[in-house]
Amino acid sequence: MNLKELTATINKYVEDLDFGTARVYLEENLTVLNENKNKLNSNARALLEFISDRQQEGVQPLTRKDMSIINATNSYASKFDLRGLKVLVRDNSQLFLRSDISAYINADAKIILEGMGSIKKPS
Repeated sequence: MNLKELTATINKYVEDLDFGTARVYLEENLTVLNENKNKLNSNARALLEFISDRQQEGVQPLTRKDMSIINATNSYASKFDLRGLKVLVRDNSQLFLRSDISAYINADAKIILEGMGSIKKPS
């Protein structure tokens, strides 16, 4: 895919609010797109800068499996299903040790997981 097609595709996905797909294209072509930021629309540029900053900080991006675990956690917390939450935390303890996990979970999950001691309370 050449640069013109790539930027058009990313701009289209960002306009359609399909940020997951846009993120994949941005991560796969990060160096080329950083050199040609001006060809992206403003929302895509902001997403590119966010991804670049996160990568420079050394933060590993979430995988599809991690995102499904987070979605299940949010769902269980909204339903107050403690048994399901305990199983998720037990089977995926490394995910819940990440420092940025609180940005992805909802308020119900934060309160329950902090009470269980699964995630750190904010300072």
